[in-house]
Amino acid sequence: MTARKPNPDAAAAHERLFPGHVSTLAVTDPELIAYFDDFAFDEVLRHTGVLPERTRLMTQLAAMIAVGAVAEYRVMLGAALTTGVTPVEAKEIVYQAVPYAGMARVFDFLHATNDVLTERGVPLPLEAQSTTTPDTRGTEGLDMQKRIVGADAVDTMHAGAPADQQHIQHFLSANCFGDHYTRGGIDVPTRELLTLAMLAALGGADAQVRGHVAANLNVGNDRAQLVAVLTGLLPFIGYPRTLNALAAVNAGTTSCPQEDA
Repeated sequence: MTARKPNPDAAAAHERLFPGHVSTLAVTDPELIAYFDDFAFDEVLRHTGVLPERTRLMTQLAAMIAVGAVAEYRVMLGAALTTGVTPVEAKEIVYQAVPYAGMARVFDFLHATNDVLTERGVPLPLEAQSTTTPDTRGTEGLDMQKRIVGADAVDTMHAGAPADQQHIQHFLSANCFGDHYTRGGIDVPTRELLTLAMLAALGGADAQVRGHVAANLNVGNDRAQLVAVLTGLLPFIGYPRTLNALAAVNAGTTSCPQEDA
C-alpha cells in the first residue's frame, strides 16, 4: 500500500514555512507525518485566522520553550524568521519565558536562538530593549503589574502574602514585570499571549492560566484570540493541556458560544 502523503494545502503551507526542508521523519514515519501535517498545517490553521501568522508562530515558539522541545523550536524559529518575525522579537520570546519556565529550561533555547540567528548572519548582541534601571524596576514593574493584572488584585496579593513571603511579591513586581514586561521589542498584549501559551504548555499551572486569561482581557486581547492561540498550540502540546487552558478561557470570558446555544 502506498504511504499517505500530506494533502496539497498542508504541503503548500509546509513548503512556505520550511522552504526546501524535508523532515527525516517524513522518510522513516511517513504516515504519522502525513497525519500531523494535515492537522497542524491545514485543519488547525482554518481556525486560527483571527491571529496574524507571525503572532501564531510566536506563541507556538513560546509553547515549545515551555515543553522543552529544542529541536522542534530550532526548525520553527527558522519558519518564524522566514515569515517576518524579527530577530529582536525572537529574542524577546526567549527572554519572556525566563520568569515562567525558569532559566534552567530557557538556557538551551537562548543558545539555540543565538545559533539560528548567527547562521542567518545576524550580528549579536542585538540592540538593548530594557527600559528600566535597578533603581526604577520596582516601581515601574509594580505599575506594569497593576496595568496587566489589575490594581485591586495586586494590592490584595501584596496584603495577603505572609510576612516571610513578602519578598516573593516584590520579586513578581520588580523581576517578572519590571525586568521583563517593560522591555521593548514586543508590545504588552502580545507578551500576554506569549505568557498564556507558555503557561498552557507547562501544565500544572491552572491557577496561573486562569490569571492570565483575565490579564489578556485586561490588555485588550479577546476570547477569539485566546481560543485561536490555544488552537494553534494543540498539535504541539496535546489535548489535555489545551483543554485545561480552554476551560480557563470559558470560565473567564462572558461569551461562551456553547453556553449561549
